[in-house]
Amino acid sequence: MTFQWTAVATFLYGEIGVILVLCLPFISPLRWQKIFMIPLWSKMAVFWNKMFLTIIVLLIVLFLDAVREVRKYSSIHVNEKAANVNTNAFDHIQMKLFRSQRNLYLSGFSLFLWLVLRRTVTLLTQLAKGMTSHAALETQVNDATEAARKYMAENERLQEALSGKESSKKKESVGATDEKLKKEVEHLKAELQKTSDALNKANNEVIAVKKQSEGLKREYNHLMKEYESLQANLNEAEDKKDL
Repeated sequence: MTFQWTAVATFLYGEIGVILVLCLPFISPLRWQKIFMIPLWSKMAVFWNKMFLTIIVLLIVLFLDAVREVRKYSSIHVNEKAANVNTNAFDHIQMKLFRSQRNLYLSGFSLFLWLVLRRTVTLLTQLAKGMTSHAALETQVNDATEAARKYMAENERLQEALSGKESSKKKESVGATDEKLKKEVEHLKAELQKTSDALNKANNEVIAVKKQSEGLKREYNHLMKEYESLQANLNEAEDKKDL
């Protein structure tokens, strides 16, 4: 295996390892967000898009080169088989074809997993932001509910204290205070309703992100099954070649 394909294979194994680590269930998205906020990662994030596009271009070039090699040696393989050439030449063509097919699988899976890795990081970041906003909205709702309870309790105490007084001026004053308190309570209820709506919206967004993450995990599991099947086929081919 040449240096470039050794690098591609190493890159593929590294992608598989990183994706497996990102999919560990006991590491929450909030913890991943804290890791991504480390100063080292923040400095690397400036060059992340350029690096991503550069690797995409390199993998596409290698993939197209592998496709060209497969087509080349496939046609030579058919022609040599039809011409009944000697066994050594035929085995050499088979070896070249096997290597080109291996390189095709390596570059193709590396390209696909690179896109999956970027999507996984994006989903983890979005999910962490949703969880943070959800916690902030819950805090706001609890504060608004507590304030509304205090105002209502104060209103009840004022009504009880003023119920036994007969002064009309005091009653008018109490009525004005009561009206003001009612308006404040209504205002707080409206604010509480708005906060509840925002919380429901945030919950829906978090659920949607979780569904996307579950779909990504299913796609990754399906991909791993296909990769294991292809690896088994490659091993069988190598065993046949050794025989």
